[in-house]
Amino acid sequence: MDAFFASIEQRDNPELRGKPIAVGGGGPRGVVATASYEARKFGVHSAMSGFQAKQLCPQIIFVRSRFDAYKDVSQQIRSVFKEYTDLIEPLSLDEAFLDVTENKKNEPYATDIAKQIMAQIFETTELTCSAGVSYCKFIAKIASDIKKPNGLTVIKPHQAIQFLEGLPVKKFYGVGKVTATKMNHSGIYTGADIKKLSKIELARRFGKVGQFYYNIVRGIDNRPVNTNRVRKSLAIERTFREDLSTFDEILEILEPIVIKFYDRLKKADGFGRTITLKLKTSNFEIITRSVSKNYYITDIDEIRDIAHALLEDNIDNFEKIRLIGLTSSNLKNSGKSKSIGYQLKFDFDEDASRK
Repeated sequence: MDAFFASIEQRDNPELRGKPIAVGGGGPRGVVATASYEARKFGVHSAMSGFQAKQLCPQIIFVRSRFDAYKDVSQQIRSVFKEYTDLIEPLSLDEAFLDVTENKKNEPYATDIAKQIMAQIFETTELTCSAGVSYCKFIAKIASDIKKPNGLTVIKPHQAIQFLEGLPVKKFYGVGKVTATKMNHSGIYTGADIKKLSKIELARRFGKVGQFYYNIVRGIDNRPVNTNRVRKSLAIERTFREDLSTFDEILEILEPIVIKFYDRLKKADGFGRTITLKLKTSNFEIITRSVSKNYYITDIDEIRDIAHALLEDNIDNFEKIRLIGLTSSNLKNSGKSKSIGYQLKFDFDEDASRK
């Protein structure tokens, strides 16, 4: 979907149409969830602080999130997908992979199906979306972002290698800013640069994911569309009204987070063998530290002790922090737990909780 949250707000509030808006918090601690295309022209984007968004676009209008409304529209979109195929792998509320090799409409061409879905979504929701069509998930995902908004991009098998070789590494799905910067510093700017490196060299530089880079730049991606995505982790985090600096200050805030985290783990049966503490500093640097056990960590006192120890071990690595989070991974039920992988609830001014 195109600027999903913001587009819904503009659809439902005619006075917002054509104006730069951001869904999220505009306060000192607020974060942008989604920006309209009018706001994006000024450089505003998701995960940006509300303060920075206002600096870039003084006329920006902040709108509080309405996740019930977004989930309702997401279900409408999912219903459209199901008219064409049952092989649907949701990535988030507004994005999914569809395998239409064999489809309910008996359409021979995936491009025609994409056009029909785009038209039907608009007719049903009054919202536009963009689509990518290709023979594998990786290329289809990248293609879906090329002609936004309301665009369709098709990459045929014989076009794949040339397309991937010319693609900047920052555009590769799964390559974040940190990895892209690391690659650039090593002289790797495009897929063609990745292709020059052997599988061993890529593994040495980037670990296990190096083999994925080796295959994908050659157009090799045999992953099926997975209708039962497995939850790999469960997390909770909170952004503070004011930056915290001392161990005692942070410890006081950490206690209710531990309690809420444990309640969520118990409710979801999401206990894992690894507990990770996440800290975001006042200058937005992310610090993550983990402890793993050879058993599932199910006791709240042990979770609290691990969180306290990780915090104490890293208290000298920052001056102030603005966010703290806890994650459970290597989950007990990862083999049978289903998840569609989207963030269910955010309070962009104070408390951000993720599932």
